[in-house]
Amino acid sequence: MIKNTLYIFIIFVLFTGRYFAQQDDNLITVIGKKMIGKTVDGETIREVFGDVVLTQGNIRVTCEHAIQFISKNDAELIGNVIVTQDSVTITTDRGFYYGDERKAESNSGVTLDDKKVILSADTGEYFFRLDKAYFRHNVKLNDTVTTLTSNALTYFKDEDRMIAVGNVKIINIESVITADSLEHFRNTRITFAYKNVKIKNSKNNVVIYGDHLEDYAKSDYTLVNLNPLLIQVDTIYTGRVDSLNNTAVNPAQPLSGTYKLDTLIIKSKKMEAFRDTSNIFKATDSVRIVRDKFASINDLTIYYREDQKIITKKVNDEAKQPILWYGNSQLTGDSITIFIRDNRIRLLDVDKKAFLLSQDSSFSNRFNQLSGNRIEVEFTEGDISKTEVYEDVHSIYYLFEDHTPNGLTKSSSESAVIDFEDRKVSVVKLYGTPNSEYYPENKVEGKELSFTLPNYVFYNNRPSKMELLVQLDNN
Repeated sequence: MIKNTLYIFIIFVLFTGRYFAQQDDNLITVIGKKMIGKTVDGETIREVFGDVVLTQGNIRVTCEHAIQFISKNDAELIGNVIVTQDSVTITTDRGFYYGDERKAESNSGVTLDDKKVILSADTGEYFFRLDKAYFRHNVKLNDTVTTLTSNALTYFKDEDRMIAVGNVKIINIESVITADSLEHFRNTRITFAYKNVKIKNSKNNVVIYGDHLEDYAKSDYTLVNLNPLLIQVDTIYTGRVDSLNNTAVNPAQPLSGTYKLDTLIIKSKKMEAFRDTSNIFKATDSVRIVRDKFASINDLTIYYREDQKIITKKVNDEAKQPILWYGNSQLTGDSITIFIRDNRIRLLDVDKKAFLLSQDSSFSNRFNQLSGNRIEVEFTEGDISKTEVYEDVHSIYYLFEDHTPNGLTKSSSESAVIDFEDRKVSVVKLYGTPNSEYYPENKVEGKELSFTLPNYVFYNNRPSKMELLVQLDNN
């Protein structure tokens, strides 16, 4: 009687122990059409074939063949593997499931779909406790507005956040961003990019380079504040036939003019783009600009795209004036506004303490000078056609007869209008108590620098394209 009672008690203990073990969510269970149990190197292994189902809590795995390692609480998954938990579905040809870590892993090509993004790579891991994926090699992520590729990516499902590393590229409707590494918040569409950053806007053909970028897509705002460099390539219609220039001719007007590429380059310490209704580009601190005949050095440049207007100005009363070069002319003032039409300068408005300096192409030590409170310079077909000066006007102009120097005139007035023909002064009109003095050549030759206006400064630090593009060469 005692023996029978003891036997029943042992059976009950074994049975209830196995029952509660099976109810433990920490242990995986594997079922299928066929099972084979064996021991390899002291470890109990169960192979399951046909319509295999592995479960652990709310995690469910189906496949064609599984090898379960009982003591390790792991399983190798083979053939048409599908792992699901709530909205997450992971598919692969072959992988592993680690019960103690609640982690699925594959190096046979893996895809994750959580109804928000589709993420694929050659190798991937998903940590169910953390709702975190780590994918490597040929990574690609897609959602409704973005495609991202990289060498490696960590995806935080609940945070809608991803960190990509190595050959990162993120493509959306308006732009393409590449970088060494990138952090992207999918829900807020905020992106931070680091090192060798490049952002290309398909709408305006602008490319911005740098080493740190912040993009706030919902606010239409982009910031580059580490080594920013902007390049924009435009097509300019010259309006004149030039058979010697190897440029493309307008098919609609094959004999009326030519087109040429014109590159704008801007370098500064900080760049911002406001792409909302204002559509403003802003460069701040140590700004360098080069475009065709045009160059500038200033502390602040604001480009109003819709108005086709660029403003460069002093950032405070103690700051240096912006400098602008056009051809052999140099302009300075507290603010300079550049009005553009068809990608070409049509008007320069130099305001407060305005000064215009032009170096003679044949006599480099002779500088025509013009100062006033405000100077407006008009352009026709890319050349200066008219200059108007307002308030407290002073000027020095060198004279020539058949290209032979013939002294200079020094003038003053309340306002002045200067007309140009063939890039040379044709008519000078002085208004409001004009005064003019003539200095013959024998009093001028060799003494040119003694004939200067009070604000005269000749700047020799004009930036060049090669100088600004050094950053790209170094990368």
